[in-house]
Amino acid sequence: MYRENLTNFAYPHSGLFLKCNKQAVMKIKWLSVIQYLIFLGIGIFLVWWSLHQIPDEKWEDFKGSLKTANYWLMIPVFLILSLSHVIRSMRWKILMKPMGYSPGLINVFFAVMIGYLANLAIPRLGEVLRCTILSRYEKIPADKLIGTILVERAFDVICLGLVFVIAFIGQYDVIGGYAIQLFREAFESGSGHFSIQKIVIILLVLTAVIIALVILFKKLNHLSIVSAIRKIIRGIWEGLISIRNLQQKGLFLLYSAAIWALYIGGTWVGLWATTGTAGLGLPAAISALAFASIGMIITPGGIGAYAFFLAKVLEKNGVSFEIGFANGTLQWFAQFIIILIVGFICLGLLPWYNKKHAA
Repeated sequence: MYRENLTNFAYPHSGLFLKCNKQAVMKIKWLSVIQYLIFLGIGIFLVWWSLHQIPDEKWEDFKGSLKTANYWLMIPVFLILSLSHVIRSMRWKILMKPMGYSPGLINVFFAVMIGYLANLAIPRLGEVLRCTILSRYEKIPADKLIGTILVERAFDVICLGLVFVIAFIGQYDVIGGYAIQLFREAFESGSGHFSIQKIVIILLVLTAVIIALVILFKKLNHLSIVSAIRKIIRGIWEGLISIRNLQQKGLFLLYSAAIWALYIGGTWVGLWATTGTAGLGLPAAISALAFASIGMIITPGGIGAYAFFLAKVLEKNGVSFEIGFANGTLQWFAQFIIILIVGFICLGLLPWYNKKHAA
């Protein structure tokens, strides 16, 4: 009671602040759950819709493709993608060095894999968890780590764009029409004409939100919660500008190229797992990865969308949709299993390793 009275005396509005803070956190949690359910629903719908795209007479081909698949090839895919996660951890370490931090690679790898595991449950939760883990075990401020993750994501978008460019150069006659079709569907109006209105509305909404936040911060600058948010934003900004002071720019670019080269290699090896896709070359694998990556973005863990986009690209390469969808399902499941197995192993080893390391 004495401690509570002393707290209220020192901070007369602390009870109200805590109550508001809890309400805000609960609201964010509910929004995350709703967002997850919406995108999960999209993924499940794409699975259902894709399966219904397969004609009745082709069902046996779809099931036969899965039955006769060479599942032993999933072992090299497992190793290739696991190596890509290790290199991603090494790349993330480079972004922390300009801020004066050099965490152990094992802890960074644990954080990356546990983050991927968390993303299977709730999208973007993994990024927060990655920062929390390193903040706890390596004593690095979480807000600064968020900035480095944003830099990572920006570079991944650039790399994905380069993969698309390579895919267009190698297979424009095959996938060019499909890419144009997707672009039109995203930005065309109901009459079939290019809709500049959609882009203008999106830009106006973003501008209005930014202006409103700036005005709100200025008016409520005296509140503790606003000061805390400003501190977090400063930390994120410090993480973002860490790219300016990179001491190993060449190595950072090399790691980025290696990560995506391994993604391409894993996809290509995965194509050899099913009859009907085994004869496809590296250009087809690059195109498949480029479009399948869109599926990884729009649904949780790429459920439904990954296999669908991969199948559509393979269809342009002369592979029937049902065979392509079977291969896409197999490749998606392999990635899912890798994250599940390695993620849970890292989750179990994290406290044990750090306890032993500290001792």
